[in-house]
Amino acid sequence: MTKKEILSHVDHTLLKAVSTWEQIQKICEEAIAYETASVCVPPSYVARIKETYGDRLAVCTVIGFPLGYNVTEVKEAEVKKAIEDGASEVDMVVNLSDVKNGDFDKVTEEIRRLKAAAGDKILKVIIETCYLTEEEKIALCRCVTDAKADYIKTSTGFGTAGAAMEDILLFKEHIGPDVKIKAAGGIRSVEDMENFLKAGCDRLGTSSAISLIQGQEAKGY
Repeated sequence: MTKKEILSHVDHTLLKAVSTWEQIQKICEEAIAYETASVCVPPSYVARIKETYGDRLAVCTVIGFPLGYNVTEVKEAEVKKAIEDGASEVDMVVNLSDVKNGDFDKVTEEIRRLKAAAGDKILKVIIETCYLTEEEKIALCRCVTDAKADYIKTSTGFGTAGAAMEDILLFKEHIGPDVKIKAAGGIRSVEDMENFLKAGCDRLGTSSAISLIQGQEAKGY
């Protein structure tokens, strides 16, 4: 797998609460130079990125992030505003309290409503696997599929753990044919990226992909 192929699946990410415009500009310029799938940034930067860079890169942002317990109406408003500002992809966090209460119909309905708000834009659903049982993960695969979201995503990167290969394999077994997989959190090497893509992920969420690739280039790999 070539470096370019790997990076074409990467959402180049910067979601720290203290992210500065200078740092955001840096990842945008890297995303353009290395042709990543998108930049994934805080909602407050979407409009400024679009104003500065236009259509030179795809902008992804986050909804109900990172805890997921915003009420649905707030998440809907976030989605609509993000798309109005220029986002072409939104990554929402499910309400984990609903998950723990076993209220999967409510989870499905929320995802469905946010997909309706997103329209033809991409909706990725973060289920935060580190807090879930296997049964809950399987149930959420059904929720994401039934609600017709575009992706199921492992993690926010703010939980107790990130993407794990066993979860990717579990998703593959239980999601519908139209749902893609995004691994995020804890990706630490080019080998990790290759392994997740080979296992069936379509997207990778990481802040370190380009620095890892650059490290390989510097070593002459």
